[in-house]
Amino acid sequence: MKRWLAILAAVIIIIPARPAWGAPPDYCGGVNNEYEYQEVVFLSGEPVLFKGSFSAIEKNSESKGSVSYKFDLKPADPSIKGSLDRRVSYESVYTNFSPQGQTTASTEVKSYRESVVIGDKRYSLEDYQFSRSDVIDRRPAADFFSGTIAARKVYQLNKDEGLVTVDISGGIVGYSNFWGKTETQVLDHSVHCQGLTGADEEAETASWSGTVRMIASDSVRKSLSYSPNEVTLSSFPGGHMTVSKEEMTSSCQFDLPEVEEGVVLEAERVNGCIELNQAMLPEIQRLILPKFKDLGGHWAEEDIKKLYSLNVFQGTSAFFLPDAPMTRRDFVRAVMRSCNIKIEESQSTGLARVRKTAPQTSLLRDVLTTDPDYAYVKEAITRGLAQGSGGYFLPDAPLTRAQAVTILIRGLGFEYNAPAPGFFSSFRDDADIPAWSKDSVYMARQIGLLNGDTTNRCYPNQVMSRAEASTMLIRFLNFLERDLQQDYRENIVLYK
Repeated sequence: MKRWLAILAAVIIIIPARPAWGAPPDYCGGVNNEYEYQEVVFLSGEPVLFKGSFSAIEKNSESKGSVSYKFDLKPADPSIKGSLDRRVSYESVYTNFSPQGQTTASTEVKSYRESVVIGDKRYSLEDYQFSRSDVIDRRPAADFFSGTIAARKVYQLNKDEGLVTVDISGGIVGYSNFWGKTETQVLDHSVHCQGLTGADEEAETASWSGTVRMIASDSVRKSLSYSPNEVTLSSFPGGHMTVSKEEMTSSCQFDLPEVEEGVVLEAERVNGCIELNQAMLPEIQRLILPKFKDLGGHWAEEDIKKLYSLNVFQGTSAFFLPDAPMTRRDFVRAVMRSCNIKIEESQSTGLARVRKTAPQTSLLRDVLTTDPDYAYVKEAITRGLAQGSGGYFLPDAPLTRAQAVTILIRGLGFEYNAPAPGFFSSFRDDADIPAWSKDSVYMARQIGLLNGDTTNRCYPNQVMSRAEASTMLIRFLNFLERDLQQDYRENIVLYK
Protein backbone atom coordinates (compact mmCIF):
# COMPACT_ATOMS: atom_id res chain seq x y z
CA MET A 1 0.00 0.00 0.00
CA LYS A 2 2.96 2.33 0.43
CA ARG A 3 3.74 2.11 -3.28
CA TRP A 4 0.79 4.24 -4.48
CA LEU A 5 1.73 7.02 -2.05
CA ALA A 6 5.18 7.20 -3.61
CA ILE A 7 3.64 7.23 -7.08
CA LEU A 8 1.39 10.17 -6.29
CA ALA A 9 4.30 12.12 -4.86
CA ALA A 10 6.58 11.42 -7.85
CA VAL A 11 4.30 11.79 -10.87
CA ILE A 12 4.14 15.23 -12.47
CA ILE A 13 0.77 15.50 -14.07
CA ILE A 14 0.99 17.13 -17.34
CA ILE A 15 -5.33 13.88 -23.96
CA PRO A 16 -6.04 15.67 -26.72
CA ALA A 17 -7.54 19.12 -26.28
CA ARG A 18 -11.30 19.10 -25.73
CA PRO A 19 -14.07 21.70 -25.56
CA ALA A 20 -14.72 23.37 -22.22
CA TRP A 21 -17.88 21.54 -21.21
CA GLY A 22 -17.69 22.06 -17.48
CA ALA A 23 -18.40 18.36 -16.83
CA PRO A 24 -16.07 15.61 -15.50
CA PRO A 25 -15.32 12.94 -18.12
CA ASP A 26 -17.34 9.77 -17.53
CA TYR A 27 -18.14 8.64 -13.95
CA CYS A 28 -14.80 7.30 -12.67
CA GLY A 29 -13.44 10.33 -10.80
CA GLY A 30 -10.85 11.17 -13.46
CA VAL A 31 -9.42 14.59 -14.36
CA ASN A 32 -7.57 15.99 -17.35
CA ASN A 33 -5.95 18.99 -18.97
CA GLU A 34 -5.06 19.52 -22.65
CA TYR A 35 -2.33 16.89 -22.53
CA GLU A 36 -3.18 14.06 -20.18
CA TYR A 37 -5.96 12.28 -18.34
CA GLN A 38 -5.50 10.53 -14.98
CA GLU A 39 -7.70 8.21 -12.95
CA VAL A 40 -7.35 5.97 -9.89
CA VAL A 41 -8.51 2.35 -10.35
CA PHE A 42 -9.54 0.18 -7.38
CA LEU A 43 -10.44 -3.14 -9.04
CA SER A 44 -7.44 -5.02 -7.57
CA GLY A 45 -8.25 -4.02 -4.00
CA GLU A 46 -5.64 -1.28 -3.84
CA PRO A 47 -5.52 2.11 -5.59
CA VAL A 48 -3.52 2.23 -8.83
CA LEU A 49 -2.99 5.55 -10.59
CA PHE A 50 -3.39 5.40 -14.39
CA LYS A 51 -2.59 8.13 -16.87
CA GLY A 52 -2.75 8.54 -20.63
CA SER A 53 -4.88 9.84 -23.49
CA PHE A 54 -8.55 10.69 -23.49
CA SER A 55 -10.96 11.97 -26.11
CA ALA A 56 -14.68 12.69 -26.25
CA ILE A 57 -17.28 13.45 -28.88
CA GLU A 58 -20.48 15.19 -27.84
CA LYS A 59 -23.62 15.76 -29.91
CA ASN A 60 -26.78 17.54 -28.84
CA SER A 61 -30.10 18.52 -30.31
CA GLU A 62 -33.36 19.80 -28.86
CA SER A 63 -34.66 16.30 -28.12
CA LYS A 64 -31.60 14.11 -27.54
CA GLY A 65 -27.87 14.07 -27.01
CA SER A 66 -24.94 11.69 -26.88
CA VAL A 67 -21.36 11.60 -25.66
CA SER A 68 -18.70 9.02 -26.50
CA TYR A 69 -15.48 8.57 -24.52
CA LYS A 70 -12.24 6.83 -25.44
CA PHE A 71 -9.53 6.13 -22.83
CA ASP A 72 -6.08 4.61 -23.43
CA LEU A 73 -4.16 4.54 -20.13
CA LYS A 74 -1.10 3.02 -18.49
CA PRO A 75 -0.11 2.78 -14.80
CA ALA A 76 1.77 5.87 -13.64
CA ASP A 77 4.34 3.58 -12.01
CA PRO A 78 6.39 2.05 -14.87
CA SER A 79 7.21 -0.95 -12.66
CA ILE A 80 3.56 -2.01 -12.78
CA LYS A 81 2.54 -3.96 -15.85
CA GLY A 82 -0.86 -2.83 -16.95
CA SER A 83 -3.23 -0.96 -19.24
CA LEU A 84 -6.74 0.45 -19.37
CA ASP A 85 -8.73 0.45 -22.61
CA ARG A 86 -12.23 1.88 -22.30
CA ARG A 87 -14.78 2.82 -24.97
CA VAL A 88 -18.18 3.93 -23.76
CA SER A 89 -21.10 5.89 -25.22
CA TYR A 90 -24.09 7.39 -23.45
CA GLU A 91 -27.35 8.58 -24.97
CA SER A 92 -29.78 11.08 -23.44
CA VAL A 93 -33.40 11.87 -24.24
CA TYR A 94 -34.74 15.32 -23.34
CA THR A 95 -38.33 16.22 -22.53
CA ASN A 96 -39.16 19.92 -22.46
CA PHE A 97 -41.84 21.40 -20.21
CA SER A 98 -42.28 24.87 -21.70
CA PRO A 99 -44.70 26.43 -19.19
CA GLN A 100 -42.30 25.64 -16.34
CA GLY A 101 -39.16 26.44 -18.34
CA GLN A 102 -37.76 23.06 -17.34
CA THR A 103 -36.31 20.01 -19.06
CA THR A 104 -35.91 16.44 -17.87
CA ALA A 105 -33.20 14.17 -19.24
CA SER A 106 -32.92 10.39 -19.11
CA THR A 107 -29.50 8.90 -19.89
CA GLU A 108 -28.56 5.29 -20.60
CA VAL A 109 -25.40 3.56 -21.76
CA LYS A 110 -25.52 2.91 -25.52
CA SER A 111 -22.34 0.84 -25.97
CA TYR A 112 -19.35 -0.16 -23.87
CA ARG A 113 -16.05 -1.98 -23.94
CA GLU A 114 -13.47 -2.01 -21.18
CA SER A 115 -10.39 -4.04 -20.33
CA VAL A 116 -8.11 -3.31 -17.36
CA VAL A 117 -4.80 -5.09 -16.79
CA ILE A 118 -2.98 -4.76 -13.45
CA GLY A 119 -0.01 -7.08 -13.07
CA ASP A 120 -1.12 -10.63 -13.87
CA LYS A 121 -4.82 -9.80 -13.54
CA ARG A 122 -7.10 -8.83 -16.40
CA TYR A 123 -10.52 -7.36 -15.68
CA SER A 124 -12.90 -7.53 -18.67
CA LEU A 125 -16.17 -5.63 -18.46
CA GLU A 126 -18.93 -8.18 -19.10
CA ASP A 127 -21.97 -6.08 -18.26
CA TYR A 128 -22.68 -2.41 -17.67
CA GLN A 129 -26.08 -1.20 -16.49
CA PHE A 130 -26.50 2.56 -16.21
CA SER A 131 -29.34 4.97 -15.46
CA ARG A 132 -29.14 8.73 -14.96
CA SER A 133 -32.03 11.15 -14.66
CA ASP A 134 -31.75 14.94 -14.51
CA VAL A 135 -34.00 17.94 -14.19
CA ILE A 136 -32.81 21.24 -15.66
CA ASP A 137 -34.36 24.56 -14.65
CA ARG A 138 -33.68 26.99 -17.47
CA ARG A 139 -33.57 30.47 -15.98
CA PRO A 140 -32.75 33.57 -18.05
CA ALA A 141 -29.52 34.25 -16.15
CA ALA A 142 -28.42 30.63 -15.64
CA ASP A 143 -29.42 27.01 -16.08
CA PHE A 144 -29.44 24.90 -12.91
CA PHE A 145 -29.58 21.12 -12.92
CA SER A 146 -29.58 18.17 -10.56
CA GLY A 147 -29.33 14.48 -11.37
CA THR A 148 -29.35 11.02 -9.81
CA ILE A 149 -27.28 8.03 -10.94
CA ALA A 150 -27.53 4.29 -10.43
CA ALA A 151 -25.14 1.93 -12.23
CA ARG A 152 -23.51 -1.48 -12.01
CA LYS A 153 -20.37 -2.81 -13.67
CA VAL A 154 -19.50 -6.52 -13.70
CA TYR A 155 -15.92 -7.53 -14.61
CA GLN A 156 -14.66 -11.03 -15.41
CA LEU A 157 -11.33 -11.70 -13.68
CA ASN A 158 -8.84 -13.61 -15.88
CA LYS A 159 -11.70 -15.20 -17.82
CA ASP A 160 -12.69 -17.76 -15.18
CA GLU A 161 -11.05 -16.80 -11.88
CA GLY A 162 -13.85 -14.71 -10.50
CA LEU A 163 -16.06 -11.64 -10.79
CA VAL A 164 -15.67 -8.07 -9.60
CA THR A 165 -18.91 -6.12 -9.22
CA VAL A 166 -18.94 -2.34 -8.83
CA ASP A 167 -22.22 -0.73 -7.75
CA ILE A 168 -22.38 3.02 -8.31
CA SER A 169 -24.90 5.41 -6.80
CA GLY A 170 -25.01 9.12 -6.15
CA GLY A 171 -25.92 12.49 -7.51
CA ILE A 172 -24.81 15.31 -9.77
CA VAL A 173 -25.41 19.06 -9.46
CA GLY A 174 -24.43 21.87 -11.77
CA TYR A 175 -25.15 25.19 -13.40
CA SER A 176 -24.29 27.00 -16.60
CA ASN A 177 -24.29 30.68 -17.42
CA PHE A 178 -22.36 33.16 -19.55
CA TRP A 179 -19.79 33.61 -16.77
CA GLY A 180 -19.09 29.99 -16.02
CA LYS A 181 -20.29 26.45 -15.58
CA THR A 182 -19.71 23.73 -13.03
CA GLU A 183 -20.69 20.10 -12.69
CA THR A 184 -19.91 18.19 -9.50
CA GLN A 185 -20.39 14.44 -9.12
CA VAL A 186 -20.66 12.73 -5.74
CA LEU A 187 -20.63 9.00 -6.47
CA ASP A 188 -20.28 6.06 -4.10
CA HIS A 189 -18.58 2.98 -5.57
CA SER A 190 -19.13 -0.29 -3.74
CA VAL A 191 -16.59 -2.87 -4.96
CA HIS A 192 -17.09 -6.59 -4.31
CA CYS A 193 -14.72 -9.31 -5.57
CA GLN A 194 -15.50 -13.04 -5.55
CA GLY A 195 -12.53 -15.01 -6.86
CA LEU A 196 -9.40 -17.03 -6.27
CA THR A 197 -6.35 -16.12 -4.23
CA GLY A 198 -2.94 -17.70 -3.67
CA ALA A 199 -0.65 -19.76 -5.94
CA ASP A 200 -2.16 -22.21 -8.42
CA GLU A 201 -1.54 -25.28 -6.29
CA GLU A 202 -2.82 -23.52 -3.18
CA ALA A 203 -5.56 -21.45 -4.75
CA GLU A 204 -8.70 -21.03 -2.76
CA THR A 205 -11.94 -19.13 -3.09
CA ALA A 206 -11.87 -15.77 -1.38
CA SER A 207 -13.85 -12.55 -1.46
CA TRP A 208 -13.33 -8.99 -0.41
CA SER A 209 -15.31 -5.76 -0.41
CA GLY A 210 -14.43 -2.10 -0.36
CA THR A 211 -15.99 1.33 -0.78
CA VAL A 212 -14.84 4.43 -2.61
CA ARG A 213 -16.48 7.84 -2.53
CA MET A 214 -15.52 9.85 -5.62
CA ILE A 215 -16.16 13.59 -5.69
CA ALA A 216 -15.23 15.01 -9.08
CA SER A 217 -15.82 18.57 -10.21
CA ASP A 218 -15.16 20.44 -13.44
CA SER A 219 -15.49 24.22 -13.43
CA VAL A 220 -15.16 26.82 -16.15
CA ARG A 221 -15.01 30.36 -14.81
CA LYS A 222 -14.76 33.64 -16.69
CA SER A 223 -13.41 36.57 -14.69
CA LEU A 224 -12.76 40.21 -15.44
CA SER A 225 -9.23 41.56 -14.98
CA TYR A 226 -7.53 44.90 -15.52
CA SER A 227 -4.20 45.27 -17.29
CA PRO A 228 -2.40 48.62 -16.98
CA ASN A 229 -0.60 50.07 -19.98
CA GLU A 230 3.16 49.78 -19.49
CA VAL A 231 3.88 52.97 -21.45
CA THR A 232 2.94 56.56 -20.67
CA LEU A 233 2.64 58.01 -24.19
CA SER A 234 -0.60 56.24 -25.07
CA SER A 235 -4.21 57.22 -25.68
CA PHE A 236 -5.36 55.00 -22.81
CA PRO A 237 -3.92 54.03 -19.40
CA GLY A 238 -4.97 50.37 -19.56
CA GLY A 239 -7.91 48.13 -20.21
CA HIS A 240 -9.98 45.18 -19.07
CA MET A 241 -9.92 41.62 -20.30
CA THR A 242 -11.84 38.44 -19.60
CA VAL A 243 -9.87 35.41 -18.44
CA SER A 244 -11.55 32.01 -18.79
CA LYS A 245 -10.13 29.22 -16.65
CA GLU A 246 -11.09 25.56 -16.47
CA GLU A 247 -10.04 23.44 -13.52
CA MET A 248 -10.87 19.87 -12.59
CA THR A 249 -10.56 18.37 -9.13
CA SER A 250 -11.19 14.88 -7.80
CA SER A 251 -11.20 13.36 -4.34
CA CYS A 252 -11.29 9.57 -3.83
CA GLN A 253 -11.97 8.50 -0.24
CA PHE A 254 -11.55 4.75 0.13
CA ASP A 255 -11.98 1.92 2.60
CA LEU A 256 -10.22 -1.17 1.19
CA PRO A 257 -8.63 -4.41 2.43
CA GLU A 258 -4.89 -4.65 3.02
CA VAL A 259 -2.90 -6.12 0.12
CA GLU A 260 0.43 -7.86 0.79
CA GLU A 261 2.45 -9.35 -2.07
CA GLY A 262 -0.65 -9.58 -4.22
CA VAL A 263 -2.73 -11.28 -1.54
CA VAL A 264 -5.85 -9.45 -0.33
CA LEU A 265 -6.36 -9.55 3.44
CA GLU A 266 -10.03 -8.78 3.99
CA ALA A 267 -9.71 -8.60 7.77
CA GLU A 268 -7.10 -5.81 7.56
CA ARG A 269 -8.45 -2.47 6.34
CA VAL A 270 -6.77 0.53 4.73
CA ASN A 271 -8.41 3.96 4.68
CA GLY A 272 -7.15 6.93 2.74
CA CYS A 273 -7.90 9.77 0.36
CA ILE A 274 -6.33 10.53 -3.01
CA GLU A 275 -6.76 13.98 -4.54
CA LEU A 276 -6.20 14.85 -8.19
CA ASN A 277 -6.14 18.24 -9.87
CA GLN A 278 -5.76 19.50 -13.45
CA ALA A 279 -6.09 22.91 -15.06
CA MET A 280 -6.40 24.07 -18.64
CA LEU A 281 -4.41 26.96 -20.11
CA PRO A 282 -6.40 30.17 -19.48
CA GLU A 283 -8.10 31.85 -22.44
CA ILE A 284 -7.68 35.63 -22.57
CA GLN A 285 -9.79 38.17 -24.47
CA ARG A 286 -9.09 41.90 -24.41
CA LEU A 287 -12.11 44.22 -24.25
CA ILE A 288 -12.99 47.61 -25.67
CA LEU A 289 -11.84 50.74 -23.87
CA PRO A 290 -14.32 53.06 -22.09
CA LYS A 291 -13.71 56.78 -22.57
CA PHE A 292 -16.05 59.05 -20.63
CA LYS A 293 -15.42 62.64 -19.60
CA ASP A 294 -17.70 62.64 -16.54
CA LEU A 295 -16.40 59.61 -14.60
CA GLY A 296 -13.02 60.79 -13.33
CA GLY A 297 -12.99 60.37 -9.54
CA HIS A 298 -16.60 59.21 -9.37
CA TRP A 299 -17.21 56.55 -6.69
CA ALA A 300 -18.69 54.13 -9.27
CA GLU A 301 -16.10 54.83 -11.99
CA GLU A 302 -14.54 51.34 -11.99
CA ASP A 303 -17.85 49.49 -12.03
CA ILE A 304 -19.15 51.60 -14.92
CA LYS A 305 -15.97 51.10 -16.92
CA LYS A 306 -16.17 47.33 -16.40
CA LEU A 307 -19.73 47.20 -17.71
CA TYR A 308 -18.87 49.34 -20.73
CA SER A 309 -15.88 47.12 -21.52
CA LEU A 310 -18.17 44.10 -21.38
CA ASN A 311 -20.50 45.81 -23.89
CA VAL A 312 -23.28 45.89 -21.30
CA PHE A 313 -23.54 49.63 -21.88
CA GLN A 314 -23.26 50.88 -25.44
CA GLY A 315 -23.09 54.17 -27.25
CA THR A 316 -20.63 56.72 -28.57
CA SER A 317 -21.40 59.57 -26.19
CA ALA A 318 -18.47 60.95 -24.21
CA PHE A 319 -20.77 61.34 -21.20
CA PHE A 320 -22.26 58.54 -19.08
CA LEU A 321 -24.29 60.74 -16.71
CA PRO A 322 -23.67 58.54 -13.65
CA ASP A 323 -25.93 60.53 -11.31
CA ALA A 324 -28.90 60.67 -13.67
CA PRO A 325 -31.79 58.26 -13.01
CA MET A 326 -31.52 54.81 -14.54
CA THR A 327 -34.50 54.13 -16.80
CA ARG A 328 -36.40 50.87 -16.98
CA ARG A 329 -35.44 50.31 -20.62
CA ASP A 330 -31.73 50.93 -20.02
CA PHE A 331 -31.62 48.55 -17.06
CA VAL A 332 -33.49 45.76 -18.86
CA ARG A 333 -31.14 46.09 -21.83
CA ALA A 334 -28.11 46.01 -19.53
CA VAL A 335 -29.33 42.88 -17.71
CA MET A 336 -30.03 41.07 -20.98
CA ARG A 337 -26.58 41.92 -22.33
CA SER A 338 -24.74 41.10 -19.10
CA CYS A 339 -26.31 37.60 -19.09
CA ASN A 340 -25.71 37.18 -22.83
CA ILE A 341 -29.39 36.42 -23.37
CA LYS A 342 -30.02 35.97 -27.09
CA ILE A 343 -32.48 38.27 -28.80
CA GLU A 344 -33.42 39.07 -32.39
CA GLU A 345 -30.34 40.93 -33.59
CA SER A 346 -32.09 42.55 -36.51
CA GLN A 347 -34.37 44.32 -34.03
CA SER A 348 -31.63 45.52 -31.68
CA THR A 349 -28.41 46.21 -33.58
CA GLY A 350 -29.40 46.92 -37.13
CA LEU A 351 -26.32 45.01 -38.27
CA ALA A 352 -28.04 41.80 -39.34
CA ARG A 353 -29.80 41.56 -42.67
CA VAL A 354 -33.54 41.88 -42.09
CA ARG A 355 -35.68 39.25 -43.80
CA LYS A 356 -38.97 40.22 -45.39
CA THR A 357 -41.52 39.01 -42.89
CA ALA A 358 -44.97 40.04 -41.83
CA PRO A 359 -44.96 43.15 -39.61
CA GLN A 360 -44.84 42.38 -35.92
CA THR A 361 -47.47 43.52 -33.50
CA SER A 362 -46.01 45.04 -30.37
CA LEU A 363 -46.81 43.46 -27.02
CA LEU A 364 -46.89 46.93 -25.52
CA ARG A 365 -48.61 50.20 -26.24
CA ASP A 366 -45.61 52.37 -25.37
CA VAL A 367 -42.77 50.38 -26.97
CA LEU A 368 -43.18 50.06 -30.73
CA THR A 369 -41.59 47.29 -32.77
CA THR A 370 -39.47 49.95 -34.47
CA ASP A 371 -37.97 50.96 -31.12
CA PRO A 372 -34.30 49.83 -31.02
CA ASP A 373 -34.92 48.40 -27.53
CA TYR A 374 -38.16 46.56 -28.38
CA ALA A 375 -36.43 43.17 -28.73
CA TYR A 376 -34.82 43.53 -25.30
CA VAL A 377 -38.08 44.55 -23.62
CA LYS A 378 -40.06 41.86 -25.42
CA GLU A 379 -37.58 39.13 -24.46
CA ALA A 380 -37.47 40.32 -20.83
CA ILE A 381 -41.27 40.17 -20.58
CA THR A 382 -41.46 36.81 -22.37
CA ARG A 383 -38.90 35.33 -19.98
CA GLY A 384 -40.63 36.76 -16.93
CA LEU A 385 -37.86 39.16 -15.88
CA ALA A 386 -40.00 42.28 -16.20
CA GLN A 387 -43.69 43.04 -16.48
CA GLY A 388 -45.91 45.68 -17.96
CA SER A 389 -49.17 47.00 -16.56
CA GLY A 390 -52.28 47.39 -18.67
CA GLY A 391 -50.22 47.01 -21.83
CA TYR A 392 -47.71 49.68 -20.80
CA PHE A 393 -44.05 49.14 -19.89
CA LEU A 394 -43.11 52.78 -19.13
CA PRO A 395 -39.65 52.35 -20.70
CA ASP A 396 -38.40 55.83 -19.82
CA ALA A 397 -39.70 55.84 -16.25
CA PRO A 398 -37.00 55.91 -13.56
CA LEU A 399 -36.04 52.55 -12.06
CA THR A 400 -36.59 51.86 -8.36
CA ARG A 401 -34.51 49.56 -6.15
CA ALA A 402 -37.43 47.14 -5.79
CA GLN A 403 -37.82 46.94 -9.56
CA ALA A 404 -34.08 46.38 -10.14
CA VAL A 405 -33.82 43.69 -7.49
CA THR A 406 -36.94 41.91 -8.77
CA ILE A 407 -35.59 41.74 -12.34
CA LEU A 408 -32.26 40.28 -11.20
CA ILE A 409 -33.71 37.72 -8.78
CA ARG A 410 -36.30 36.61 -11.35
CA GLY A 411 -33.43 36.08 -13.77
CA LEU A 412 -32.07 33.49 -11.34
CA GLY A 413 -35.45 32.06 -10.37
CA PHE A 414 -34.56 32.60 -6.73
CA GLU A 415 -37.82 34.34 -5.79
CA TYR A 416 -39.22 30.85 -5.23
CA ASN A 417 -36.65 30.28 -2.48
CA ALA A 418 -38.14 32.93 -0.19
CA PRO A 419 -40.12 31.85 2.89
CA ALA A 420 -43.89 31.47 2.85
CA PRO A 421 -45.84 34.75 2.76
CA GLY A 422 -45.94 36.62 6.03
CA PHE A 423 -42.16 36.70 6.61
CA PHE A 424 -40.25 39.80 7.68
CA SER A 425 -37.33 40.90 5.47
CA SER A 426 -35.31 42.22 8.49
CA PHE A 427 -35.01 45.70 6.93
CA ARG A 428 -36.34 48.50 9.14
CA ASP A 429 -38.43 49.78 6.25
CA ASP A 430 -39.93 46.36 5.53
CA ALA A 431 -43.42 47.88 5.47
CA ASP A 432 -42.41 50.01 2.46
CA ILE A 433 -41.45 47.03 0.30
CA PRO A 434 -44.11 46.45 -2.41
CA ALA A 435 -45.83 43.08 -2.06
CA TRP A 436 -44.82 42.03 -5.61
CA SER A 437 -41.12 42.46 -4.78
CA LYS A 438 -40.94 41.19 -1.21
CA ASP A 439 -39.72 37.69 -2.15
CA SER A 440 -37.05 39.17 -4.41
CA VAL A 441 -35.88 41.71 -1.82
CA TYR A 442 -35.54 38.93 0.75
CA MET A 443 -33.44 36.77 -1.59
CA ALA A 444 -31.40 39.74 -2.79
CA ARG A 445 -30.26 40.30 0.77
CA GLN A 446 -29.49 36.60 1.20
CA ILE A 447 -27.09 36.51 -1.77
CA GLY A 448 -25.56 39.97 -1.22
CA LEU A 449 -27.22 41.98 -3.98
CA LEU A 450 -28.97 44.35 -1.59
CA ASN A 451 -27.72 45.64 1.75
CA GLY A 452 -29.19 48.11 4.17
CA ASP A 453 -27.59 51.45 5.01
CA THR A 454 -26.23 52.33 8.45
CA THR A 455 -29.81 52.43 9.75
CA ASN A 456 -30.63 49.06 8.12
CA ARG A 457 -33.00 50.57 5.56
CA CYS A 458 -33.11 49.47 1.92
CA TYR A 459 -35.32 52.27 0.49
CA PRO A 460 -37.14 49.95 -1.96
CA ASN A 461 -39.08 52.75 -3.69
CA GLN A 462 -36.11 55.08 -4.12
CA VAL A 463 -35.07 55.81 -7.72
CA MET A 464 -31.66 54.38 -8.61
CA SER A 465 -29.03 56.47 -10.33
CA ARG A 466 -27.14 55.02 -13.28
CA ALA A 467 -24.12 54.66 -11.00
CA GLU A 468 -26.07 52.78 -8.29
CA ALA A 469 -27.63 50.46 -10.86
CA SER A 470 -24.17 49.79 -12.31
CA THR A 471 -22.81 48.78 -8.92
CA MET A 472 -25.74 46.42 -8.36
CA LEU A 473 -25.13 44.85 -11.78
CA ILE A 474 -21.48 44.25 -10.91
CA ARG A 475 -22.53 42.53 -7.67
CA PHE A 476 -24.91 40.40 -9.75
CA LEU A 477 -22.13 39.43 -12.17
CA ASN A 478 -19.81 38.63 -9.27
CA PHE A 479 -22.48 36.28 -7.92
CA LEU A 480 -22.73 34.51 -11.28
CA GLU A 481 -18.95 34.30 -11.54
CA ARG A 482 -17.82 33.39 -8.02
CA ASP A 483 -20.60 32.54 -5.57
CA LEU A 484 -22.21 29.85 -7.71
CA GLN A 485 -18.90 28.07 -8.21
CA GLN A 486 -18.23 28.27 -4.47
CA ASP A 487 -21.57 26.63 -3.75
CA TYR A 488 -21.42 24.00 -6.49
CA ARG A 489 -17.79 22.99 -6.08
CA GLU A 490 -15.81 24.10 -3.03
CA ASN A 491 -18.65 23.67 -0.54
CA ILE A 492 -19.32 20.13 -1.79
CA VAL A 493 -15.69 19.04 -2.15
CA LEU A 494 -14.67 20.38 1.25
CA TYR A 495 -17.66 19.34 3.33
CA LYS A 496 -18.95 16.09 1.78
